[in-house]
Amino acid sequence: MAKAPRSLAGLAVAITGGGRGIGRATAAALIAQGSRVAIGDIEAQLAEQTAQELGSGTVGLPLDVTDRASFAAFLDEAERRLGPLDVLINNAGIMPVGPFLEETDATAKRMVDINVHGVIFGSKLALERFVARGRGHLVNIASIAGKTGTPHLATYCATKHAVVGLSEALRQELAGTGVEVTVVMPVGANTELYSGLQQLRGVKTPEPEDVAEAIVEALQTGRYEVYVPKRMNATIRLSALLSTRVRDAVAKAMGGNVAVMHPDHAARAAYEERMERTIAAAQPTEAEPSRPVPETDAEPSRPVSEPVPERETEAA
Repeated sequence: MAKAPRSLAGLAVAITGGGRGIGRATAAALIAQGSRVAIGDIEAQLAEQTAQELGSGTVGLPLDVTDRASFAAFLDEAERRLGPLDVLINNAGIMPVGPFLEETDATAKRMVDINVHGVIFGSKLALERFVARGRGHLVNIASIAGKTGTPHLATYCATKHAVVGLSEALRQELAGTGVEVTVVMPVGANTELYSGLQQLRGVKTPEPEDVAEAIVEALQTGRYEVYVPKRMNATIRLSALLSTRVRDAVAKAMGGNVAVMHPDHAARAAYEERMERTIAAAQPTEAEPSRPVPETDAEPSRPVSEPVPERETEAA
């Protein structure tokens, strides 16, 4: 007999990249469950505005996930305002698209800093608290791209494989501590990050609310692997048993091999602009060529080389 879903009422939850998209939808879904939520975003004003719009005492705070001190300050303030943290949802991420050889080194570095180092920083800082208390739930938003490969998303796929691997290792390492880990793998989501890209054949692109609902269910059940939509679980498991040739044929049939090869840049313009700013903000100035890059979470500059302006994703 299935266990009754746990109540999420009263839980203190922190969400990165919570100003828009999946992060915002997840905050709204958790508030509806009675949770108390703090959202962090590189755009401080957006975080505050979103918190005010969501209401219910939601807290909006500035957060640069690539800066350990900023992340620590975010969690400290979230706990000061909401009480001891029960859940951290590592949602912030960017997704420039374009041919691998046209991708600038600055774009690749920014992706790794936000999508990988940001998740590592957040996981360490939250787990220090969770393990000491003998309870807590870490949720890492990865992507189906963390289980497979997609042309014109090579570095992004690499970052999401890293998140999946990190989550699996932590799941095993934390066994018996009372701390749970969940990795969420959407096939995509109708957010700005996924704008202008082709939908897979036979798979409806989820709404951010669909991903949020899956996260809520994982927190209620303690589920580790979460696919959105759920049927992608069987697809991914089956593909692991197939030969490379057959996998390629399946990907071609679903359109996965060309899903991001011909983006609609007009539809992605707003996202690509934000990514250009994020990437540019992380670059050292001419006056300080030798100083380490201050890792911020703004939004990238020309995600991939000049001819292929691409943008940030959300946690896909």
